[in-house]
Amino acid sequence: MCLADELRAYQPVNAQEVTDRAYMLERLATDPLAFDRASPAHVTCSAWTVDAAGAQTLLCYHKIYDSWSWVGGHADGERDLLAVAQRELAEETGVANARLVTPSPTSPFASIEALAVAGHERRGQWVSAHAHLNVTYLLVADPSEPLRVNAQENSAVRWVPLDDVLRVSTEPWMCEHVYRKLIVRTRQLLG
Repeated sequence: MCLADELRAYQPVNAQEVTDRAYMLERLATDPLAFDRASPAHVTCSAWTVDAAGAQTLLCYHKIYDSWSWVGGHADGERDLLAVAQRELAEETGVANARLVTPSPTSPFASIEALAVAGHERRGQWVSAHAHLNVTYLLVADPSEPLRVNAQENSAVRWVPLDDVLRVSTEPWMCEHVYRKLIVRTRQLLG
């Protein structure tokens, strides 16, 4: 199934997801470069990774955002977004054996969001403001699996109790509109 079909099959959980899904579908239908980061609105994916009990999540201290945040990355032309999310998880944290929790029989996503990204410097190069057309997968991993930092992307990696995520992240918008939603979703699916 292609991304547009998976998005159409996804059941939004709030008004943000209804609106963002429509925007994402419009971009996919009209922008042939939507899977390439050269597009001003391009596809990304995230791995919201939790332990089997759904009591804690794996976060990275992200250098660009100067905050504890989830793991994820750009599609960069790849259409298998679950493979991208799992690769990003392994590259950013060292965790290579996470399994997918499928929230519904019709869609593999735990959440969807169109995320505004402010202009920033990355590896000495300026990156203009753009949008991420993001899908999030819920993955389960073993907290005893060794962690490692990816010095190009983050400066720390750690498991954080779900109850502490909104306190440790310093990104108010992400806390209110994404992490809070994912905490609720995790508890619905694994609690």
